[in-house]
Amino acid sequence: MNPLRIAFAGTPHFALPALRALLGSAHRVVGVLTQPDRPAGRGRQLRASPVKLLALEAGLPLAQPPTLKTPESRVELLSWAPDVLVVVAYGLILPPAVLALPPLGCVNIHGSLLPRWRGAAPIQRAILAGDAETGVTIMQLDEGLDTGPMLLERHRHIGTHDTAGDLHDALAELGAAALLEAIDGLAAGTLKARAQPAAGANYAPKIDKAEARLDWSASAVELDRRVRAFNPWPVAETRFAGEPLRVLRASVAAGTGAAGETTPGTLLGIGDDGLRVACGEGVLAVGELQRAGKRPVAARDFANAVRLDGTRFGT
Repeated sequence: MNPLRIAFAGTPHFALPALRALLGSAHRVVGVLTQPDRPAGRGRQLRASPVKLLALEAGLPLAQPPTLKTPESRVELLSWAPDVLVVVAYGLILPPAVLALPPLGCVNIHGSLLPRWRGAAPIQRAILAGDAETGVTIMQLDEGLDTGPMLLERHRHIGTHDTAGDLHDALAELGAAALLEAIDGLAAGTLKARAQPAAGANYAPKIDKAEARLDWSASAVELDRRVRAFNPWPVAETRFAGEPLRVLRASVAAGTGAAGETTPGTLLGIGDDGLRVACGEGVLAVGELQRAGKRPVAARDFANAVRLDGTRFGT
């Protein structure tokens, strides 16, 4: 197997395990593309992406074009003469000129088992839908939205307490290992891409912050999924005593049955599993909360600090 010249395109933390894996492999990373520095934090000062920081630490050639649609924006990439371009959560659309540039194509890590959950938020959408498993797909990019042929898939069970943050970190590591296997297979000529199945394709649209508002008339099962899917961002939210209240951890309360005729959102008391809240169907046990301007607290600490009798969430 001859080592490959690899250009890497990525931006957020999800891309870091893949870049680290490539740096530790027999292949050569010849350059890194990442998005331009963006304003961040209260001071809105420019902040480098996680991938940029790792690239600088490793002494890699770096480019941050705001687009790849013009010949001028592709000068650095062309000069690196990569055999393959690895793309992991880069954030820019690759035009046909870039897709056709590397002899072995553009290889992507996608955080779902394609063709299910094509699009921007596959991890959150899998949790919201109650999927039993997810995974990563190593695929070759084409001009469609996550429609390219697949090289490898790796599966991962979704646990009953898994948040989007938990799955994000697990899939980043799983994808890095699968990527190395795929790159080695491409270099050796032993791995062939196969078309995605025609059946089962669906779309994972970007998360809107408005989706994180909890509607207590929904079932406890659905609300549990929403709390997990929106942790760490944008974080599920309700209202308490007229103020916003973030719900960071929750679970379906065991052995409670339905909340009867109780108005959804009514606080039913504190238990070992958290603060019990009546739902449209069942009871949700809220384990961790955060009031506006305060630190996150455990449910029992929250209950000790406020008056619960006759109160409801959502008002």
